[in-house]
Amino acid sequence: MSGFLISLEGGEGAGKTTVLNALRECLVAHDFEVVTTREPGGTAAGEMIRQVLLNPELKLFSETELLLMFAARAQLVRELIQPAIARGSAVISDRFTDASFAYQGGGRGLETGRIAELERWAAVIKPDLTFLLDVSVQQGLERARSRGGELDRIELEREDFFERVRATYLNRAKNEPNRFVVIDASQSPEAVVTEVQTSLNAWLQKRIAK
Repeated sequence: MSGFLISLEGGEGAGKTTVLNALRECLVAHDFEVVTTREPGGTAAGEMIRQVLLNPELKLFSETELLLMFAARAQLVRELIQPAIARGSAVISDRFTDASFAYQGGGRGLETGRIAELERWAAVIKPDLTFLLDVSVQQGLERARSRGGELDRIELEREDFFERVRATYLNRAKNEPNRFVVIDASQSPEAVVTEVQTSLNAWLQKRIAK
């Protein structure tokens, strides 16, 4: 089977790390080489860009934020994702381009057409499968902030920002039902993992049957 890209999306506190680990275990059980990464980041250059993007002491204009996100993404795709897919690996990314539509599009109000053009030119590829971990903004922020530590520049945003992010995610999932699987992330971690692994197994079976 050829390689592929799975992305995990969702707002703050959705539980992406737990799901990423569960997906990796499931794919390893299916004898895939698995490569995991995150956005922004995943490469040496991307991790340096991440430090700028999340630094709470910096005031970045929305356009700056968007272009930095795609700079990190362009590096990630070419340095890590495309080579991994070419050798038949399964790549799991904690966020991908849908996050820019949600955060910089929905959250910041930037024009969707500009993001789509950057997706075509800089990101090049789209995920084969996307899990959207959906949880209410209030519950997600409570989870994220209960972890302790300093909040990053994005986490410091107001609740209405995250409501727009969530609404954009759900709208994208509605418009691309063949790619998105929406998971109720308000459930227990065990229930979420079970639902995700069941969905992944069903997707793999369909892919093998093609």
